[in-house]
Amino acid sequence: MTISITVNTVERSFDVQPDEVLLDVLRREGYLEVKGSCHSGDCGACTVLLDGRPVASCLALAAKADGHAVTTVRGIGDQAHPHVLQDSFVKNGAVQCGYCVPGAITSAKALLDENPDPTEEEIRLAMDSNYCRCTGYEQQVEAVLDAAAQLRKGGQEMSIERKGFRHLTEGSYPATHVVGKSVDKVDGYALASGAPMYTDDIAARDFPNRLYGRILTSPIANGVITSIDTSAAEALPGARLVLTWKNTPRTFYTTAGQGWPEPSPYDNQMFTERVRFVGDRVAAVFADSKDIAEQTLRLIKVSFKEEPAVLDADDAMKPGAPIVHPEDPKGAYDSAHNVAAHVDINVGNVERALAESEVTISETFQTHYAQHTPMETHTAFAYTDDMGKIVIVSSTQVPWHARRIVSRVLGLPMSKLRVVKPRIGGGYGTKQEILIDDLVAYATIKTGLPCEIELTRKEEFVSARTRHPMKIDMSIGCDKQGHFRALKMYVLSNTGAYGSHSLTVMSNTGSKTLPLYNKATDVQFFGDAVYTNLPVPGAYRGYGATQGYAALECTIDDLAAKLGMDPIELRKKNMIRVGEGSPIFEALGEGRQGVAQTIKSSSLPTLLDLGAEAIGWKEKRGKRVRSGHKVRGVGMSMHMQGSGIPLIDMASASIKLNEDGSYFMTMGATDIGTGSDTILSQMAAEVLGVTMDKISVLSSDTDLTPFDVGAYASSTTFVSGGAVVKAAKAVRNQIFSVAAEILGEELNQQLVIAEPKVEWDNDQPDPILSFYRMEDGNVVSVRSGKKVSVSDIAYRAYYEVNQHQIATTQSFVSPYSPPPFAAHFVEIEVDELIGKVEVLKYVAAVDCGVSINPDLVRGQIMGAIANGIGFALTEEYHFGSHGNMTNSSLFDYKILSRRDMPPTEVILVDTYEPTGPWGAKSVAEICINGPIPAIGNAIFDATGIRLHRTPYTPDKVLAALRGKSI
Repeated sequence: MTISITVNTVERSFDVQPDEVLLDVLRREGYLEVKGSCHSGDCGACTVLLDGRPVASCLALAAKADGHAVTTVRGIGDQAHPHVLQDSFVKNGAVQCGYCVPGAITSAKALLDENPDPTEEEIRLAMDSNYCRCTGYEQQVEAVLDAAAQLRKGGQEMSIERKGFRHLTEGSYPATHVVGKSVDKVDGYALASGAPMYTDDIAARDFPNRLYGRILTSPIANGVITSIDTSAAEALPGARLVLTWKNTPRTFYTTAGQGWPEPSPYDNQMFTERVRFVGDRVAAVFADSKDIAEQTLRLIKVSFKEEPAVLDADDAMKPGAPIVHPEDPKGAYDSAHNVAAHVDINVGNVERALAESEVTISETFQTHYAQHTPMETHTAFAYTDDMGKIVIVSSTQVPWHARRIVSRVLGLPMSKLRVVKPRIGGGYGTKQEILIDDLVAYATIKTGLPCEIELTRKEEFVSARTRHPMKIDMSIGCDKQGHFRALKMYVLSNTGAYGSHSLTVMSNTGSKTLPLYNKATDVQFFGDAVYTNLPVPGAYRGYGATQGYAALECTIDDLAAKLGMDPIELRKKNMIRVGEGSPIFEALGEGRQGVAQTIKSSSLPTLLDLGAEAIGWKEKRGKRVRSGHKVRGVGMSMHMQGSGIPLIDMASASIKLNEDGSYFMTMGATDIGTGSDTILSQMAAEVLGVTMDKISVLSSDTDLTPFDVGAYASSTTFVSGGAVVKAAKAVRNQIFSVAAEILGEELNQQLVIAEPKVEWDNDQPDPILSFYRMEDGNVVSVRSGKKVSVSDIAYRAYYEVNQHQIATTQSFVSPYSPPPFAAHFVEIEVDELIGKVEVLKYVAAVDCGVSINPDLVRGQIMGAIANGIGFALTEEYHFGSHGNMTNSSLFDYKILSRRDMPPTEVILVDTYEPTGPWGAKSVAEICINGPIPAIGNAIFDATGIRLHRTPYTPDKVLAALRGKSI
C-alpha cells in the first residue's frame, strides 16, 4: 500500500506493508537519525513527533501515519543549524554516546512546545520513557531547563545553576588554557542531530542491498545437537547462507577482547555440536531481508539430546557435577572440575594474624547477574573493499583485538582484514567481546556480499555478556582501636558457560580493593572462577572491583559497629595515603604478577570530609528518623580503581602539521561515548598552544590509525593520553627546530630529538621550553621575544628549505597505574511495610587527578552512579528452572529512568598526578563501585539489618526485617 506522510515539512509517499512500523519505514527511506533499540516501545530511542506528539516509532504502524506529519530530530535542527535544545545538550555535557539523544531531544521539543516553562519534575515526567544509560540524566535535565530559559528570552544564552556539581582543587600545577575546561565534544552537534554515525546507520546508508543475519540459539542449557537439517532453510528464496559447525572453521579461541597472550581460556568455537547455555550459538543465516532471515531460522530443524545442567556456582565443583567443558580447553585451570580460573595470593600469614587479632569479623556476600544494556545492541557488518580486503565495521571497544581474534578464527592474514569502529551507542565493557564480528566476516567471504548482524534486545540480554555473579567470603582482623592486621577474601565467581575474562575479573576483585586498606600486614586473596550452564559474564564497568567493594565495604561497616566506632574514622585509620604502597600491587595484577606502585596523588581525606558534610553525616547517622512505617538512614563507601594496566597496556598516536598551522591527529583510542576524542584533542591542543578547532582527529581504524589496546581498564585518558602528549611534544619540538632556523637562533638538536616525557616534574621543567614556547599559533623565542607563525614554519619545511614532513608517531606504556579515589554517601528511606528502599540523596566526592573536561568527567560519574544504583536495587536476571532468562526485555529488566534517579551531588577534588598526561587519572569506572555498599550500609544504619545478597529488592528487605538471613 502507498501512504503519504509529511516528514520534516516535506510531503513524501512511501510503499509500505500493512504491518510495517514507522521506524523501519523511516530508516529505509534514509531518515537514519531515528534510532532503533528495544523495538518494543520501552526505551524511547526511536521517538518521533506525530502531529507534534511524541510516539515510539518502533510500535506505531506506518499505515496509521498516512496523512499525518512526522518530525524527526533532523526536522528540529541539524548540525549546521542546531535548535536551542541541541545546542544546550552539547553545551551542558548532556551528550555521551549520543544514541538516545535524538529521541530525548524530540521528547523535550514536544514538552517545550506545550509548556515553555517546565519544572524539573515536569521534564523528568515528560522524558521518563527516554532511557539513557550513559549520563545519569542530570545534565540532560539541566539542558532542557537551559533551553527553556533561552527560548523564553528569545534565544538569549542563559546560565542555569548547577545545584549538584562542585569542582575544587588541591595542590598546585601548571596553568592551562584548554585542559581543565569544559569544551564542547568534538562530535556533540553531529550526535545531537542524529547524524548517521553508528554501525547500522553506515550499513543502511552505504550498503542498502546488504544481507541480513540472524542467529539461531539454543533453547536448552546443556546438551548435544544430534541432528540439524538446513535443507529447507537453504531452499527458501532469498536465503543466501546457512552456517553451522558443519561448514565453518573449528578453531578454538576466546571471545574476550584482551591483549595478547589472552589470559582467558580458548573454550569457544564459531559453532559446535555441544550447547552450553540457553542462548548459545546453534546456527546463523544470512538473507536478502530481515523477514526472510527470520523465516530461514524457523526452517532449520534441530534435535537435541538434553543433558543435566549445572545452574549454580556452588554446585559446579561438587563431585558428580555435570562438566561444562569436557574437551579440556587450553588455558582453563581445571575444566574436569569446572574451574576456568584460580588465583591464590598470600602476603604474610593471614590465618595466624586472624587468630592473634583482638577483634575479628567474617561475612559472606553474594552479587548477582546484571547486564550492561547499552542503547545500541551489538552490531557489525562486513564488506569486501576494492582491493579484496575484508572490512569489518563494528560497535567494538577493541578494534585491534577484534582483528587479531577474527584473523585467528578464520585463518585470514591481518593484511587482508581491517576493523573500523564508528560511533558506539554505549559499551560499558560488553563490547570488549568478539560476539558477531567473525560471523559477518565469514559470511562476506562466503557470499561476496556485504553482511550485517544486529542483535535484538532479547539476544543482547540472553546471548551477549553480563556482570560476573560472585560469592565472596570476607574476613578482617584488627586490634581494639581498629588498626587492621589481617584481610582475607575468597571469591567464587560464576563465569557461565565460557571463561571470558574469568581470571582477570576475579583477580581485580582483590587487586583493586584490598590495597585501599594497606595497613593490614597479612593479606590473602584467593578464588575460583567456575563454569556453569548459565549466560556468559564478561567485562563490565568496574571489572570485578564492584563485587569486591560490595563485600569489603559492608564488612568494614559491620566491623565499625562491633568496635563502636564511626565507619569514617575506621577507614581513615587504615586507608592508603600519598607516599605509600601495598604489597598486593606487586603480588597481583590482572591475572598475572602486578607492578609495585606508590601513591603519588590523593585527596581521599578531603573527599571523606566533604562527602560527610554534604550528606549530613554527623547529624543523621544512627538517628533512624521515622515517619510512620518509613525510616531513614545514611551510609557510605570508599574506593579506588586504577588507570590502565601497568607495563601491559600500550597506546599510540600520530600528529602531523598542516600548512595552515592546524594539525591532523590519528590515534587508536576508542571513543565509546566517553568523549576521549575530545579530551585527547584538548591534551594535544594544550601542548601545541592552539584552540580546539585547530585539531582534527581520526580514531579507531586498524588500517588508518596507530595501535591502541582499546577502551577498557580505565586506560584511555591515562594511557592513550600519554601517547597523545608524547606525540604533541615531539611535533612541537620539530616545529621549534624549524623556528630556530627562521629566527637565526641556535637550538641544541638533542633537545629536539629527546624522548618526550609524559611525567611532570615541577623542579625539572621541559628544557626546550626555556628556548621557545607555543602561543596562539606562533612560536615565540624566550631569548629574543621574536616570533614566527606555525603556518610559515610549515610552508618552509614542506616547500622551501630542507623539505620534510613535520609529523610523528609516539607510543606510551606506563609502569604506573595511579588510582582515582572516591567516597560515596547516600541517604535512603526504607518502607518497612513493603520493603522498598528509596534513595533520597546521593553524594559522590571524586579525585581523578586533573579533570581534563569537567563536564565530561561529571557525566562519567553520573552515569556510573545511575548504573550502580540500578545494580543495587532493581537490575537482576531472573531464571527459570532450566536456566532460561525470564525477563529479557527493557520492560521486565528495570534500569533507572529519569524519575528514578535521586538528587545527586558530584564533588570533584582535583589533584595533580605527576605520572599522568596533564596530571590526569581515570574516572569512568570507579563510581560504579559505590552504590551497592553505600546503600547496603545505609539500610543497616536505618534498620539494623544487614543484607548479604544483592540486589536489595523489597522481598529481601522484608524477609530480613522478619528475621530471615539474607
